[in-house]
Amino acid sequence: MTAHESRIATYDAFWPFYLGEHALPATRAWHFVGTGLVLLALAAGLVTGNWRYFAAAPVCGYLFAWISHFFVEHNRPATFTYPLWSLISDFRMFFLFVAGRLGAELRRHGVSR
Repeated sequence: MTAHESRIATYDAFWPFYLGEHALPATRAWHFVGTGLVLLALAAGLVTGNWRYFAAAPVCGYLFAWISHFFVEHNRPATFTYPLWSLISDFRMFFLFVAGRLGAELRRHGVSR
């Protein structure tokens, strides 16, 4: 999507766009690591009560995601324009991968790289 195109109006329309912005396997791998670290940090924060883990969670998620977009996929992170939908989609992509269903979802939306 370029600056001249209109904003995406629904999450159902955003999801295929999001997948397309994560077309390269290396991009998705960086996201998987970052999201996994987010979940570990949140769990550690809950178990220990240490607020630093909670503070580290978004840093882990965004650091790995933004590295993947700037240096691997060479596109602008969707979170800059669609922060909530992007966050939801990051976890959706993570759990689809864990469940072994991400490949089928990518194919269903025509993302084949």
